[in-house]
Parts: sequence; C-alpha cells; structure tokens
Amino acid sequence: MHNNSHRRLGIGLVTLTTLMFAVLDTTAKWLVLSLPVLQVVWLRFLTHSLFSLAVFGPSMGLSLVRWQHPRLQLLRGMLLASMTGLNFWALQYLQLAETGAMQFSVPILIAVLSAWWLGERLDAQRWAAIAAGFIGVLIIIRPGSQAFHPAILLSAGNAILYALFNLLTRRLASSEHPATMQLASALVSTAVLTPFAWWSWQVPSTGWHWLMLALAGISGGAGHYFAAQAHRFASAAVLGPFLYQQILYMTLGGWLVFDQVPDRAVLLGACVVVASGLFLLWREFQVKATSPST
Repeated sequence: MHNNSHRRLGIGLVTLTTLMFAVLDTTAKWLVLSLPVLQVVWLRFLTHSLFSLAVFGPSMGLSLVRWQHPRLQLLRGMLLASMTGLNFWALQYLQLAETGAMQFSVPILIAVLSAWWLGERLDAQRWAAIAAGFIGVLIIIRPGSQAFHPAILLSAGNAILYALFNLLTRRLASSEHPATMQLASALVSTAVLTPFAWWSWQVPSTGWHWLMLALAGISGGAGHYFAAQAHRFASAAVLGPFLYQQILYMTLGGWLVFDQVPDRAVLLGACVVVASGLFLLWREFQVKATSPST
C-alpha cells in the first residue's frame, strides 16, 4: 500500500507538472506576440527565481543555494535558458498544439541519446518505435510542403535540448533537493540572459502583461519543482505515460485563448509520436521487470 500511495502521489505531481507547463506556454505565446522573446524569457526566469526564494528561502536557508554538483547545475541552467528561448521563439509563429506535439518527441530522443551517449542497448522493437516516432515528427513538420513553417525547426532544437536537460535532471535528482535544482536552473538562466534582455528591453504597456509575466514565472517554477518531486515518489516508467496529457491542455489553451485548432496532419503526427513514446516507456518497464538484476 505504501508503494501504491507513493505512485499515486507521483502521478498526481506529474499531472500538476503538465498543467503548469501548459499554462506557461499559453501565457508565453500571448506575451511574445507583443514583447521581445528574450525579454519574456528573462522575466519568466527572474520571476521564477524570486518566487522560489520567497517560498523556500525561509525554511531552507542557505541550503537552498548549496549545490552538490555546480558544473552540472550550470550546464543544466544554460540548457534550460536555451531551450526556453527556442520554444518561446517558435510560439510566435506556431500553434500550441504544434510545439506541444514536437515536445513529445523527447522520450524518443532520450532513447537515442541513451543508446549513443550512455551505451544502453536497444532491441529491435525499440528501434522500430524510434523510427515510427521520427515518422510522426515528419508528419508534423511536413518538409517541402506549403504547410511547412521554418519555426518548427526551433521546436525540434528545443526537443533535443529538452532531452539532454531530462538526462541531467535524472542524474542530479538523487543528490540535489528539488527546490535547489529548480532554483539553480532559474538563477543560471536569469544571469545568462540578463545582458540580452536589457539590450532588447521594451516596457510592458499594461497590467495584463505584468500579470502574465508573473504567471509564467510561477507556473514554470512550480512545474519544475513538481517534476523533480514526482520522480522521488515513482519511476520514470510509471510517470511517463501521464506526461502526454500536456498535449490536451496545450490544445485546449490554443483553442480557448487563440481560437486555434490543429489540423489533421498535426493530430495524426502527434498520435504517432505519443504512441511510439508510450511503447518505448512500456518496453523499458517490461525489460527492467524481466532483468536478472531485479
């Protein structure tokens, strides 16, 4: 029962994660239509940093900013700044459903990177799922057609960096406190982006802009914190399938806020990508369950 309750808590936390990230992308898309991208990214991380310091600082003190692996934290923060910049840039031109569908190629990319970088061996079934996933990505991108928009390549770059970011998160999750991890990435991102943000600065013109900037920072910080906590209560194999609900929230946000409905190619490609990702997660769980070491 104890393990089951932990798994349920992990699933609940990852559900909150997907909701927070969908809110982040929806507010970001609204903001970048009238403000410079780098300014929005910087203010998102500045708000995230201030929010985290206010919430966790009183109880954790200096331990909140005590890093066990400084170099990896710096690298993780720079990855987060880069991938968020690419994502927000793409959101200027693409629907939320399109960028969301591209983000769900991340489990496929993680499988490839694990085979190449970490030396993990993949069986024929997993390679077939990876190939199917990339076909799904091509259906979304539609290279050579009139529907192709170059901004989709920004989403592809974001997905690659996101996969690397996830591998680093897994590496650090066992030794760093979740609050420390999400604050570290926000502080590094804020520092890296400061000169670029000031160079492109444009004063937000309405109270709605400031409210949405605050919402972006808070939802982003909460999403990263919930994600790190979720992995403490349940395995990636248990949590993985529940990450895909984010595409539903992003599609709903695109419809409610921007009156955008994804076309059939995006929906078909998203289904193929999600199906291949779910198969990879199921297969990983199955292989671990039958491993002699278990």
